[in-house]
Formats: sequence, C-alpha cells, structure tokens
Amino acid sequence: MQVLSSLRRSAAQMSEQPSAQPGPAALRHGVLPMPNLAWTPEVARETAHLYEKVKSIIPPIEWPFHAPYVKAINELKKQRNAVILAHNYQTPEIYNCVADVVGDSLQLARLAGQSDADIIVQGGVHFMAETSKLLSPDKTVLIPDSRAGCSLAASITGADVRALRRKYPGVPVVAYVNTSADVKAEVDICCTSSNAVKVVESLGTDTVIMVPDRFLAANVARQTKVKIIAWRGACEVHERFTAEELLRYRADDPSIELIAHPECPPEVVDVCDFSGSTAAMIDYVKTRKPKRVLLVTECSMADNVAAENPGVDFVRPCNLCPHMKRITLPKILDSLVYMREEVTIDPLLAQRARRSVERMIELK
Repeated sequence: MQVLSSLRRSAAQMSEQPSAQPGPAALRHGVLPMPNLAWTPEVARETAHLYEKVKSIIPPIEWPFHAPYVKAINELKKQRNAVILAHNYQTPEIYNCVADVVGDSLQLARLAGQSDADIIVQGGVHFMAETSKLLSPDKTVLIPDSRAGCSLAASITGADVRALRRKYPGVPVVAYVNTSADVKAEVDICCTSSNAVKVVESLGTDTVIMVPDRFLAANVARQTKVKIIAWRGACEVHERFTAEELLRYRADDPSIELIAHPECPPEVVDVCDFSGSTAAMIDYVKTRKPKRVLLVTECSMADNVAAENPGVDFVRPCNLCPHMKRITLPKILDSLVYMREEVTIDPLLAQRARRSVERMIELK
C-alpha cells in the first residue's frame, strides 16, 4: 500500500510548479512573504498530530516534504481568513491535513457559502470552483491550478444545450453539477449523483434531457419511468472500469464488497453490492464496516476513506484523475501567498447559472 501511495504522490508532484506572479486578487488582498519551507524539528512537532491521521497512507519518508507546506498553509489561511475546500478525490495530505471542508462538489460549495471566510481556495477542478463562486459571489474564489479541468464538464457547452432545446422543444434539461457555469446557465435545474432521480421526477414531465454523463443518465433511467434523453459525455476515470475486472476481484475473494459510483457504466453497477454518490459510498463504509472493500471510483478517495477507517481493508484498482492531481500543496501555498488563479464569472451569466443550482437546493 505504501508503494502505491508513493506512486500517487509522485504523480501529483510531477505537475508543473506555479510561477510566482501575483494575480489580480493581490490588489485587494496583498502579497504575503513566502514562508520558510525547511524540514525542522519545530515543523515535525507542529505537524505530528496531522501525520497521525495519514501515517497508514503516507510513508514516513514522504512526510518531511509535505509537512513544511502543511504548516505554512495552515498558518497562511488564518492570516487570509481563507477556507480550503477539498473534494473527496484530493490526495490525503490535502484532504486530511490542510482542508477545512471536505466532501463532494455541491457539499463543498454550500458549506463554503455558509462560512465567514473572505477567500475560498478550491481543492478540486474548475467547475467546482465556479460552483463555489456562484453560491458565494461576494467571496474571492481561487483555484490553485486553473488547468484542472474535467472530461465531463469539457464534453458539453452552452451552445450544445441550446441545440438540444431546438431539437427537443419543450423538454426540460437537467445538468449534472459536473458542468461549467456556461452550461448551468442554459438548463432548467442541476442535479448531483445522489439526487438525480428526485430531480428528474420533480419536473413532472414524461421526458427529460440529462447532460452530460451518459452513464449517470442510464443508471437514473433504470430507476424511473421518465424517459431520459442522454448526452454522450463520460468521466474518464469511471468509464475505464469494467464488469469483467470487478468479477475477477470477486472470484479471488468472494467476501469482498464492491461499491460503485453511478458515473460507472450500468454493467459495472450491476455487479456491485452498492452504488451511490461519493458521500453515500463513504457513509456505506463507515456504517457497515466491511472487512474488505473496493471503491469503484478515483483511488485517492480510497486513501482518504481508509485513513478514517483503519479496520477496513481497501483494495485499490487505482484509476487516477489527472485533473484532480494538478492540485498540490505547493500550488495551494502559491495561491495563498500570491492570490493567483482567481475564478470570475460574468454577472449576467452567473445570475442564470445560479438559478439552476438554487432550484436543485430548494428540493432538499
């Protein structure tokens, strides 16, 4: 497990390091001095309690690299009155050691909006940062690497939604939250993987268009009588899983429990014991405490859930999201020091996009 952890950490650090150019937000918040990043006995002492949380996941040889960044980030976010959001797919040193709020994309945006922080640093991909900005328009939102995209979000544009409306006049459009603000502005309502069926049925029509994930749409269609017209997008992590590989795991150990995200193909979901959102998957493990489990999703999530459930044996197929791995501790520190990579949305577009997200939230 430590070998796999080291490989993941190495892959995360391979992303290009940021430049030291301040961003426009620095005009409002100022530039802070870059902290000393040496590994010292003081750093070791002050971060020891955090290493306790991840010692089963991060090898001791790696901690001296992470710890100075962890200490510096936790100090700077207090100076900035900043909150750090970490998606479930962020690496353990981010998720467990510097994040203030963790969860799925919508959980992060909603909880950030409720905080009194002036600055939000998004540990996730770009559409998540946009959603945070939609729900916290008066806060400064930073993403440590603006190139952190998403194959789902990139698969559709606002123009594509307008074309769908012309092709299917009068049919309401539901957008998964894994979409850009441009797309959210063109749809009727958003959904998450956990409430998609409820959102679809709330529209009161016999046909609904769902964008952009064809697999989520297919899995929803099997749970409702509403006809689903699906877009052709897919998550590059979840679409790679196959039923055949999972059945091989089960053949090797019939006791293993397989838990799939609904962005997986339906035939993958069919061979699993449970399917649900990232939050539901985490709750399943915490509640049921399976002896051995395989999370059919991005493998950093397994690291994070394993850190919180030391008695559970996690099997890791290790499908990595290259976009999530663009977010690193050095880049988070860079954002806090230089206020770089600010997320902005045109106010008129934001007003329309915000409406589709708020309609979903109002469903409870």
